[in-house]
This record gives sequence, structure tokens and C-alpha cells, in this order.
Amino acid sequence: MHFPTSLNDIDFVMLVSAAAVILNIIGYMMKTMIPLRVVAMTTNCLFILWSTLAAIYPTLILNIILFPINALRFWQMKRLIRQVNDAANGDLSLDWLKPFTTKRHFDAGTTLFQKGDPASELHFIMSGRFRVVERGIDIGAGGIIGELGLLEPGKARTATIECIETGETLAVSYDHVMQLYFQNPTFGFYFLQLSTARLFHTIKSLEEENAALRAANARLGSTTSA
Repeated sequence: MHFPTSLNDIDFVMLVSAAAVILNIIGYMMKTMIPLRVVAMTTNCLFILWSTLAAIYPTLILNIILFPINALRFWQMKRLIRQVNDAANGDLSLDWLKPFTTKRHFDAGTTLFQKGDPASELHFIMSGRFRVVERGIDIGAGGIIGELGLLEPGKARTATIECIETGETLAVSYDHVMQLYFQNPTFGFYFLQLSTARLFHTIKSLEEENAALRAANARLGSTTSA
């Protein structure tokens, strides 16, 4: 094997191999998925070029296999970002998350979870009706239940949910939600938007209940005075 002793000994093949190695190291150090995949695909191309020129066929075959895998993952993440942007600019729907979920069936009378239970997943309701017992609120198809458990400090359920009409949900684990959250800031924004909308809805409902209670107390006071 000949080792270079001067700049004149450094040829194109050696430069390509050096660039491939450097990019490979950089790829292992990266934390965000899309730039990592771009670097990985570039590294694959450089290794394919180098191994072809140097006639090193195992490396050539390996990177020919790895390039389409990295390209597929890159395309999937870009598609996910586009879908999140569409969702964030429209209504609060999790339709785009369906490929990442598991279908669950619940019969009427079934309790999905009790308040205080450990929380590990949220549910997108496909059919049927489900009741938030503590508040007496029914949630039907298109609704979401269980997302606040992820934000609760103890990862516990914040309410009891019962199935009052047989239906199906799509469940997505908090682990998957957290992976998407940290890999994609846009998804993080979407999830916060979703959770905030539910919290504001809860606050509005409580305000309406308090207003109704005050009005009832005022009428009761007027009747008593009379």
C-alpha cells in the first residue's frame, strides 16, 4: 500500500474517500433527522464513487443499498412536515397521523381509563361516542381523547372516559408522539396547538358553568328576599 508523502501523491480517489469519511462522522454527530438524511445520502454517493474507482465492491454494494433507504426516510419526513403544516393551517385533525396508529374497538359501557390511571397513549375517535365522566361531556367521531395525559406532570389521566356508544379509535403512543415532537419542531407546535385548544375549551366550559351557577344563586336569592 502506498501512503502519500506530499501533496502530489494525493489523487482524486483519495480526496473522495476523505470527504466520504468526514461526512460520515458528521452524520453520526447530527441530532436532527432531515439534515442527517441529506448528509447520509451525500456520504452514500461519495462512497459509491470512491468504491467504484477503487474497485472495492463490498463498500459499493453496501452504499447502493443504503442510499434508497436514506432517500425513503428523507421523503417520509418531508411528507410528514408538509402534512403537519397543512394540519396546523386547518382544523385540528389527526387524519395525517393514522399511519402511525393502532386501531382499537370499544363496546358500549367500557371504561377506556380512569382518572389518575397511568397515561401512555392518546386516541383519535373514528366512530361511536365517549363521555368525559367528571364533566358530563360527550365526544364523537373526529374528537381526540387522552392527549392531556402527556402534559400532566405525573403522566396520569386527568379524567375518566367511558364508551357510551360502541365505536373505534386510533391510538398513538406517547413514545411515538415524543419522538415526532423532538425530531420535528413543527409537529411540536401542532401538538401544543391541539392541547391548548382543549384547555381553552375546558376553561370556557368552566366559565359557562360558573356563570350559570351564579345566575341560579342570584335567582334563588331574589326569590328568598321576596
